[in-house]
Amino acid sequence: MSQTTPPYPEGRQLLAGKTVLVTAAAGTGIGFATAKRCAEEGAFVILSDRHERRLNESAEALEGIMGTRPPALLCDVTQDDQVRALFAAADQIEGGLDVLVNNAGLGGTARLSEMSDEQWHRVIDVTLHGTFRCMRAALGYMQGRGRGAIVNNASVIGWRAQKGQSHYAAAKAGVMALTRCAAMEAAEFNVRINAVSPSLAMHEHLHKVTTPELLADLKALEAFGRSAEPWEIANVIIFLASDLSSYMTGEVISASSQHP
Repeated sequence: MSQTTPPYPEGRQLLAGKTVLVTAAAGTGIGFATAKRCAEEGAFVILSDRHERRLNESAEALEGIMGTRPPALLCDVTQDDQVRALFAAADQIEGGLDVLVNNAGLGGTARLSEMSDEQWHRVIDVTLHGTFRCMRAALGYMQGRGRGAIVNNASVIGWRAQKGQSHYAAAKAGVMALTRCAAMEAAEFNVRINAVSPSLAMHEHLHKVTTPELLADLKALEAFGRSAEPWEIANVIIFLASDLSSYMTGEVISASSQHP
């Protein structure tokens, strides 16, 4: 049975006084939804993306919520010099970085027997290596301060098999393992690292790159008979970024209406 989408939540100042950096925050997906929810929860938000036009549009959209235009910093997470420059800049804003949301990722569909090296490497480089580069840079600042939280965007595909998704599944499973191992290292510095694992969150870009038939099949797998709204995934990220999850680290939360 299909369930209607619940009402959009009101902010409760769960991130008041915190500075939050969201990567791949431009556009209509989970990244921008997370940045918006963070702002609504009282955070000072820093936006990052490699798409300049969409990045500026997202900054304009958040200006009304924050009362000031958020910093919008260009960064391609496959380029380590750009990643290091991003975090050096973020460290100088509003007293330093409290929360990193690693949202950058790249999907695609290809059967393994027909997949090129370029297809494989591109998905792995953005989705897994990009997460690694950003975590490494963030920890360099957070560990020195003795505080911080990192939330990585994984995927139910890291657990569940699906045709045509070998590269993406391998990358997201890697993000999960990276989250768990890095969390054990960061705990001694009072830095928490967790991940959210969405199943199907519908947004404009997903409509463009996925066939209606596949979307219908994926929705049929969900207990509620519908896809998640991006802000519903963002709510889980807010929880992991906030002090409400102060005793959680190394966890991967399934934001899904089905068991992986």
